[in-house]
Amino acid sequence: MRHDASAAAVERGQYPDAVTPWEDPAWREAALGWAEHGLAAHGLRTTRRLAVRLRPWSVLVRMTAEDEPDVWFKAGPTGPAGGAFEAGLAEALARWVPGHVLKPLAVDAARGWSLLPHGGTLFRDALRQDSSGERAWEEPLRQYAAVQRALGPRAGEMVRLGVPDARTAVLPSTFDRLVEENAALDPATRTALRDLRPRFQGWCDELAATGIPDSLDHCDLHDGQFFAPGPGRFTFFDWGDAAVSHPFCSLLVPLRTATERYGPPALPRLRDAYLDPWTDTGLTPAELRRAVSLACRLGAVGRACSWGRLFPGTGETPGDAEGARWLRELLAEPVLR
Repeated sequence: MRHDASAAAVERGQYPDAVTPWEDPAWREAALGWAEHGLAAHGLRTTRRLAVRLRPWSVLVRMTAEDEPDVWFKAGPTGPAGGAFEAGLAEALARWVPGHVLKPLAVDAARGWSLLPHGGTLFRDALRQDSSGERAWEEPLRQYAAVQRALGPRAGEMVRLGVPDARTAVLPSTFDRLVEENAALDPATRTALRDLRPRFQGWCDELAATGIPDSLDHCDLHDGQFFAPGPGRFTFFDWGDAAVSHPFCSLLVPLRTATERYGPPALPRLRDAYLDPWTDTGLTPAELRRAVSLACRLGAVGRACSWGRLFPGTGETPGDAEGARWLRELLAEPVLR
């Protein structure tokens, strides 16, 4: 069966010139055929209404399923430097922490393809109806932390699935590589980062000494990255930026988001909500809070790495500019002390 996707609405965001697999008719035919086969396996059928979002790092196709909520086909970039690991990771997470993550309808891990169901109300949309302010973030952060605790013993398995290795022990060498290879860093910033190296090593050593094991770091946990399908329930998704790192690094993005929306006074409340599932680790509250402060600094390296994966290549790329912005965060005041 041949699939005519020529009438699909295509949105390219800030990347109108990006070249993606969607431009290849053979690829489109194979991808849409695979997605329809996956739908059929669940007794679903698409009505062929398509909306396509193209980015340099992914192809996302929204498909209207007959008499059912819409579904999404997602293809990540292929190759070891990209995010093709996301499909296999999402499939594994659905087995390891069921009910806490969006379970794919179908996965082709080798090609980095996923078919994803409708997940319910996006948390971002739920916030518009919630008058509790920053307190609305407390329960999702608790549940996310509980997921990370459950996944700690799976760190090695996740690395073998291709999830980028940003474990605390390897962060200093990753930092060195980023500082030397990022083409968007100006000379003064590069020198300042080189001078920071001993302190950076000390932060890594101190964080490792807490004994909290590395786990899954979403690395981009904002309000558009999880659903609120029911009262007190949250399901997390979109693992394309993820890495295996110190779990507390995940707080960097939500705390920065909270600062912009609610102001700095909101941060201690959200940090302590996230730390609730970690209070039986043998660390004092002061030690846990110190670990969060350190991890939120180190989390900038993970963000820089993810941008580099999205735009691989030599010479200055858009990913270098974003990566440089995150590396400069290491020189700024910490999100939390």
